[in-house]
Amino acid sequence: MPQRTLARDRGELATFLRDRREALSPLDVGLPPSGRRRTPGLRREEVASLAGVGLTWYTWFEQGRSVTVSTAFLENVARALRLDAAEYAHLFSLAGHGVPTRESGAAKVPPVILQLMSELVDRPAFVKDAHWDILAWNAASTYVLGDFDQLPAAHRNSLWLTFADTSFRRSMVDWESDARRIVGRFRADHAKSAKDARLAELVSELERESPEFREVWREYAVLDRESGIRNINVKGIGPTRFHYTVLAVEGARGLKLVLYSPDPTDDAARRFAAQMLLNAAGREPVQASAPQ
Repeated sequence: MPQRTLARDRGELATFLRDRREALSPLDVGLPPSGRRRTPGLRREEVASLAGVGLTWYTWFEQGRSVTVSTAFLENVARALRLDAAEYAHLFSLAGHGVPTRESGAAKVPPVILQLMSELVDRPAFVKDAHWDILAWNAASTYVLGDFDQLPAAHRNSLWLTFADTSFRRSMVDWESDARRIVGRFRADHAKSAKDARLAELVSELERESPEFREVWREYAVLDRESGIRNINVKGIGPTRFHYTVLAVEGARGLKLVLYSPDPTDDAARRFAAQMLLNAAGREPVQASAPQ
């Protein structure tokens, strides 16, 4: 496979921007028609005007020249070109920027994921967004991790619960090890959206509220692994071993499905699975009304 180079990225960036510009008509972006055009789509000056950026700078950028652009510049160009979530991420990648989180109101968990969670009667599962806010969960996760629906929406967050919720912490058999792993994984996500105000606010709040978080956060560990084993204190059963994995939700940018599977070699895990199957009738997954 050929190695990716800066020159190649610039060439792909130029092609991508020109293609997106030529795919739009003046009517698509609210501009009046202006007679016959020698080339299809919008003109560069129209894109620059819609984006609120200088024509010369935009022209150089589209041509793939070596110019430095800000996150705000890329945001404005993405808006002017009506880029969808995948195209938006592609633009930032080609421009050599980390992809910030786009605010677009309350995230919605796809119905197929809700259906899948409802069928996982003996497997705790929940969906989190790019801010680690928990948006949906099934009955098994409520039984193991606590009743998310009873939490204030602002604190229905995986990182916050790990450090600032006493009940959630008690469920973690090896809290210190798990907390360090969770912070390392959060930092990997945080690095991809370093300018995200919500993530910065969450970190600042936890630094104020939790000396333990401050200590672990300043160790600067980064973890890119999204699977492993966790031991959880399950009510009425005791320490129970689960295999966990984190899966990206296709077509829903930033959403991830966190899934815990009882370890079939663990007696407590087998008892848990049997209990969940007995309790399964009529239990549906819950979706939060709005992430905070």
